[in-house]
Amino acid sequence: MVTDGRRDRDSDNDNDSHDREGTSHDGIRQHRRHRGRPAADPPLPPPYPPSTVPGGGSAAQVVPAGPEEALEIGRAYFPPVGSPGGPVSLFVHEFDIGYLVHAGYPAPEDPTAPPSHPGGSNIAISKLNGDVTTLPNFPPESAVEVYRQWYRPSTS
Repeated sequence: MVTDGRRDRDSDNDNDSHDREGTSHDGIRQHRRHRGRPAADPPLPPPYPPSTVPGGGSAAQVVPAGPEEALEIGRAYFPPVGSPGGPVSLFVHEFDIGYLVHAGYPAPEDPTAPPSHPGGSNIAISKLNGDVTTLPNFPPESAVEVYRQWYRPSTS
């Protein structure tokens, strides 16, 4: 039965979703195939930073002697400076128990538009043992407070 150009729901009650989609219960990917478009695989995630590769053992930790060494350690956790979509600079904020490394990005062309790539993170490096901790992309003072609440020195 057709009403206003749409099928009546009651006539579909005895059909399962397999019949309506013309494929299987495999969600959007099957639905796209049914419409004649190939299913696109999602993009691959960026590579893991060196010391966080799952199952890869622990990389040798370096305890930074100063902000310059902390910056060098932090570079492994951000896209290269000046790369497309990457930061324009990296900054180090030293505090009593560590170093906070955070990225600087150019101002958006339209400040009222939502960010094209929201998110991001800061990296804190412990002065005690070189532990690297990923923190939310908060202003430095707030990120340091989060670090103080979250961080527990590793036992190794």
